[in-house]
Amino acid sequence: MKAQASVEEQTATKTGADLLVEALIEQDVETLFGYPGGAVLPIYDAIYRAEGSFDHVLPRHEQGAIHAAEGYARVSGRAGVVIGTSGPGATNLVTGIADAMMDSIPLVIFTGQVAKGVIGTDAFQESDIMGITTPITKHNYQVQEIEELPRVVKEAFHIATTGRPGPVVVDIPKDISSTVYAKDVNNQFHLPGYQPTMKPNPLQISKLHDALVEAKKPVVLAGSGVIHAGASEELRTFIRNYKLPVTTTLLGLGSYPGSDELSLGMAGMHGTYSANMALYECDLLINIGSRFDDRLTGNLKHFAPNAKVAHVDIDPAEIGKNIPTQIPIVSDAKAALESLNGKPVKGLHHKGWMETISQNKVDYPLWHDQPDADIVPQWLLQKVYEYTKGEAIVTTDVGQHQMWAAQYYHFDKPNRWVTSGGLGTMGYGFPAAIGAQLADMDATCVAVVGDGGFQMTLQELSVLQERRLPVKILIVNNQALGMVRQWQEKFYSERYSQSIIDTQPDFVKLAESYQVPGYKIETQDQLLDVLPGVLQDDQPAVIDCRVLQKENVYPMIAPGKGLHEMIGVKR
Repeated sequence: MKAQASVEEQTATKTGADLLVEALIEQDVETLFGYPGGAVLPIYDAIYRAEGSFDHVLPRHEQGAIHAAEGYARVSGRAGVVIGTSGPGATNLVTGIADAMMDSIPLVIFTGQVAKGVIGTDAFQESDIMGITTPITKHNYQVQEIEELPRVVKEAFHIATTGRPGPVVVDIPKDISSTVYAKDVNNQFHLPGYQPTMKPNPLQISKLHDALVEAKKPVVLAGSGVIHAGASEELRTFIRNYKLPVTTTLLGLGSYPGSDELSLGMAGMHGTYSANMALYECDLLINIGSRFDDRLTGNLKHFAPNAKVAHVDIDPAEIGKNIPTQIPIVSDAKAALESLNGKPVKGLHHKGWMETISQNKVDYPLWHDQPDADIVPQWLLQKVYEYTKGEAIVTTDVGQHQMWAAQYYHFDKPNRWVTSGGLGTMGYGFPAAIGAQLADMDATCVAVVGDGGFQMTLQELSVLQERRLPVKILIVNNQALGMVRQWQEKFYSERYSQSIIDTQPDFVKLAESYQVPGYKIETQDQLLDVLPGVLQDDQPAVIDCRVLQKENVYPMIAPGKGLHEMIGVKR
């Protein structure tokens, strides 16, 4: 009886973990992605006692948790929340943290830590997660006093979701989460050193407007900053008011309707001819929310060589970092576009430019061969687009299938394209689809993955089995590490070192072992018979689609070349 009373007494008191749970509730957190372990057991006990407050998703690996949180954040626009234990639990999150930092994804990651008194002694399951994550987070904290926990949580969400979004780590020693608190706590904060500039300088907006009126060859480059700012409608108004050609980065897909006549498609290494030539030949380049990464620009010496460059970005560190900028505008993309849309439209001089661009789209479209029976991946992605009417959420891993999806699935809406851009993370696509589906349960969610990347996180099939989430996993199976194989073909004299994967699991049997329907498709007729029904079904599915192994992604800009030096432009 005495032991029973002790348990009841313990549950009647509040601990640091209870403070954390209360802080998460105050932040309107609905979904948690996490994996329990020794250093976070007090937190999981508090979650248990707060039954019904959260939907906790248990992945089968911490990497699955953080990629799922990334997918959730991209689709919902809210911060993804992750919990991992100390040591290996925390270090298993590192790749996803770096991925979110590169792609500006808002995450708040809570890691358990050994007790304060043994930090630095190489205690069991201790790792210096602060030192490890300092270069790959927007900010990180290690909580030292229980009273500061509510404030730290509130700051973490504020920092993760404002300005340029990004991941924030909160490291919580076990004695902080397990200690009973008696003092008053205060969650108010003031961060004088963190005040993002949200509104544009009116003078710079006027300079951009004047340049636009004078330009004869203007082009707009839209990046993911447009999507993060919720500025797609404002971008659409701006483009249509001025009748401007618009291209996007890989992560900017969906910021402007891909099927619109003014859209040039994606630019960069595997971008369209019309998009890349517009960037190369323009006299005014208006970059809204893109960081001018190397996969977009190619050889910097040949990037927009004759253009006046205007760059709108929430992060002042990005402006002028890679490309000299004549009109810098530090601002939230939505605020900048609203200011531009408030200016009068007058005296435009780019009619001939638009005719040239339109002709380029006609003369140099994306192309692929079409065998009689075998499946080529470009045709496969076209069919996915056709059967989903362009309304699906599409997630991908990294590689050839990612580029084909970007090229052939025409995203007309924001927050429907979920992929790993800057870090290029294999194994990302499937768990990201889980998070994306949880963010929008009414959407059709298709995880387009390679046979290599899928095998890095396929254990998350347990989550589909457990939740019956209707995610469709489309394996673009060429029995190879496709992009590696393509580069070895083009630049390493066809020396296919460790890029051909002849030995694979039976993906259908694998899916069925998780009680998920599986399909193996080897011909066009089989695809046409199976795919429409599967995509319309409300059940999860694994579709092992065998495609031609030596199919390459074109167009392509070789390393060291400029945007105008594409190969594979014509059949």
